[in-house]
Amino acid sequence: MSDARPVTVDRPEPGVAVLTIDRPAALNALNAAVLDALEAAVAALAADADLRCVIVTGAGEKAFVAGADIGLMAGMDPRAALAFAETGHRVLDAIEALPVPTIAAVGGYCLGGGCELALACDLVYAAENARFGQPEVKLGLIPGFGGTQRLSRRVGPMRAAEMVLSGRMLKADEARAVGLCLDVTPKGAVLDHALAVARTIAAMAPVAVRAAKQVMARGIEAPLATAHAYERAAFANLFATADAAEGMAAFVEKRAAAFENR
Repeated sequence: MSDARPVTVDRPEPGVAVLTIDRPAALNALNAAVLDALEAAVAALAADADLRCVIVTGAGEKAFVAGADIGLMAGMDPRAALAFAETGHRVLDAIEALPVPTIAAVGGYCLGGGCELALACDLVYAAENARFGQPEVKLGLIPGFGGTQRLSRRVGPMRAAEMVLSGRMLKADEARAVGLCLDVTPKGAVLDHALAVARTIAAMAPVAVRAAKQVMARGIEAPLATAHAYERAAFANLFATADAAEGMAAFVEKRAAAFENR
């Protein structure tokens, strides 16, 4: 695919969307066109009431996303760099805020802005050839799309500090060990693995999945008592939904539930 269409959205099965960064010749590096296309794609997905799960991946086996486009960044002054960072934050915040679960299917290089993109997703799975890192200090920079903040929340402040301050790159098994990704698959198999997980999520009650994601996202930064209040309210509100009534009835009647997302 040419840079004229750097992001594609496919629907391999009902309720599941696969969002692909499609610049394999540039190792799927993030430039202004990619960020704009990502933003438009995510906005469309956010408005889709039938959506159940989104998978984010990169074209080819060499890279998920190898980072931001360094050739583009090299010509920036501070004002342009701030605008670029603001765009990156806005797009990744929109991915993080999607009402349905998001899964990063990572193969090859997942560096800089690519690692930050994966960190904006709820679940991360990696192929055995995946390499994770925030190497910006090697360029005289720091992560600019949320990496200094999301990474520490994912792997802990000390491990994040080591990665950000040294530019150290982690292999897939190392990333799994520190909590940066979940399962590690053979090379070329990570998208199929992510699709299997998405299929499982898509079969659950949509109103419950969306509520669970929202409560966890709201609660993670809140005091525990406040987070517990969020949970109680969401739990109670689900009892007014058709999906909860159907799910409990199906359990009692020992049959498969037929959820309607209402």
